[in-house]
Amino acid sequence: MNLMRNNLLEGYIGGMTWGWTGIRGTWNTPEAGHSMEEMVKRLGVNWTAVTFAALQDTAHSTEIHFAEEPTVTDEEVRHAIASAKRLGLRVCLKPVVNCADGTWRAHINFFDIDVPCEPKWSEWFDSYTRFMLHYAAMAEETGCEMLCIGCEMVQTDRREREWRELIRQVRQVYSGIVTYNCDKYQEGQVAWWDAVDVISSSGYYPIDSWEEQLDRIEPVVRRYGKPFFFMEAGCPSRTGSSRIPNDWGLPGDPNEDEQAAYYERMFEACASRSWVGGFMLWDWPAALYAPGDAAGNDDYCPYAKKAEGLIRDHYTAQIREFDGLPAQP
Repeated sequence: MNLMRNNLLEGYIGGMTWGWTGIRGTWNTPEAGHSMEEMVKRLGVNWTAVTFAALQDTAHSTEIHFAEEPTVTDEEVRHAIASAKRLGLRVCLKPVVNCADGTWRAHINFFDIDVPCEPKWSEWFDSYTRFMLHYAAMAEETGCEMLCIGCEMVQTDRREREWRELIRQVRQVYSGIVTYNCDKYQEGQVAWWDAVDVISSSGYYPIDSWEEQLDRIEPVVRRYGKPFFFMEAGCPSRTGSSRIPNDWGLPGDPNEDEQAAYYERMFEACASRSWVGGFMLWDWPAALYAPGDAAGNDDYCPYAKKAEGLIRDHYTAQIREFDGLPAQP
């Protein structure tokens, strides 16, 4: 059964994450407009994840400062969504929480049982709910087709009751598709997939383990009967990164060939699995480097690199297939 053909997504997600990390003052600019136009033109995307971060002080803080700098303003978020819509894209709004001290959000954690004078899950979820409801209302207002309610928050995943309550409240203000982006290797650890519309995860898997990982993920998707796609996936253009693509700080020389080889293998493995409904690749910044600097750029962005053409060709073929159109000659 192809879980993608009869669901709310209505086709293949050929997407790219845009705008990370959402620094105030960078989204409503000519450079940002040029970036989004180039993304559509060069990659042939039909979706984008408009993605930004708000900060809490540490992994054990309970207040999320989403109205403050450096987070993009509401005006900037609305502008980015409108720009994507004008270019014919479907939009997933993806507000993310980061820790100001540099701790990865997967380590946000508190005692399982409330203890006086210690930070508590209840306090954190109160703040997180205010944060998410603010953007859920904006997603509804601006016509975003999808809302991602969390990203790679591994230690929070076990708080099933709180996540279910958050989703219930989100659905009171947002009528579109709701997903949660679990971290790599965590697809089978989320007990509340039934509460969302679409299962999504971060597919930063070693180049030689894609078949193994897809074999592991498939039973989870089948168990819940939900559509699935990779909300994040990609590889830096850097020597060594294809073996550990989630390590954005891995030392290595710029290497377009390694990034291109990674995409080729990932697309090949996933194309044979009908339940993989697409990708929201990582990532495309609001301010692009010059095309002539691409060979020396070792980050995830495929702009003007060899992987760019692979992405465009794969998306074109998959979108046509899911739309029931013949392959291009």
